[in-house]
Amino acid sequence: MTTITVELGKSYDILIAPEISGKLGEKTRQTLPKAKTAAVITDSNVEKLYLEQCVGSLQDSGLDTCAFSVPAGEASKSGAQYISLLDSLAKNRITRTDVIIALGGGVVGDLAGFVAATYLRGVPFIQIPTTLLAMVDSSVGGKTAIDLPAGKNLAGAFYQPSLVLCDTNTLNTLPDEIFRDGCAEIIKYGMLGSVDLLREIPHYREPDKLEAIIAKCIAMKRDIVQRDEFDTGERMILNLGHTEGHAIEKLSEYKISHGFAVAIGMAIITRAAVRKKQCPPECLDVLNQLLKLFHLPDNTAFQADELYSVALHDKKRSGDEITIVVPCKLGVSELRRIPADSLLDWIEMGLKP
Repeated sequence: MTTITVELGKSYDILIAPEISGKLGEKTRQTLPKAKTAAVITDSNVEKLYLEQCVGSLQDSGLDTCAFSVPAGEASKSGAQYISLLDSLAKNRITRTDVIIALGGGVVGDLAGFVAATYLRGVPFIQIPTTLLAMVDSSVGGKTAIDLPAGKNLAGAFYQPSLVLCDTNTLNTLPDEIFRDGCAEIIKYGMLGSVDLLREIPHYREPDKLEAIIAKCIAMKRDIVQRDEFDTGERMILNLGHTEGHAIEKLSEYKISHGFAVAIGMAIITRAAVRKKQCPPECLDVLNQLLKLFHLPDNTAFQADELYSVALHDKKRSGDEITIVVPCKLGVSELRRIPADSLLDWIEMGLKP
């Protein structure tokens, strides 16, 4: 088992191991000894696979349980689902010393985390990410959110979990496309901060290699979050490919998944950086090789002006400026503050094949 500790005002452990979710009840008791009831929030896909096991573990440890399932997919990160879950917690008399369990991928983690952050002004919660993307990214660092009609993750809170359990066995039940979704985020970590990780990614099928890669990504994010918990500076580097990617998700009505959209976003910004002579061609070559390895897309049929219009709603915009993440050499990216209207030029240059 690998243990990574996040040291913030409220520190917590991230445990990575096969079958670790089977110890959910024991770990919950150790972490939150005052809890009497665990409210499990999951989705319609994960419910069939892991809900019974997790509820059983909680009950075996003496915890009362209640469970709520939302439809699988990005559409569940809505105001309506958020209010419905708050109402369900109130009806079940969940208190501030109880615990909310987020059992699922990034959608469930974001939604349940925001519910936990705001119900009774804050209830402890535990993340059990069941997708590769959620393990390496969304379950760590305390970002919680729902979507608004204007864009993705526009209502949310910074709210750290009390514990994260990454059960690598859950990856065995992922559809191939969902697994590849998470591979895009792993590539992102390599592009923004680790040549070694870029070299390790092609060997992910070797025994114990995937767990080590997951741990490396989590440790990279942990280090950044500890220096900038509230995303006012360095933490924005984690958004490589996301400004363009979120716009692609929105324009596709979320038919293009997050990881696939981020893959396209990384390709767009890297091509633009190379054409602007701000990044060596080697960087784009390595990115293209890794995207091809996982059959991830590198371009979109959406037009530059469409992407630009949606991107103007991005959280990283402040007034007439926006912060973008630009690869500048292999394994190194940097933040650039640019006039918002110049983003269109970056997108146009990056869309050219």
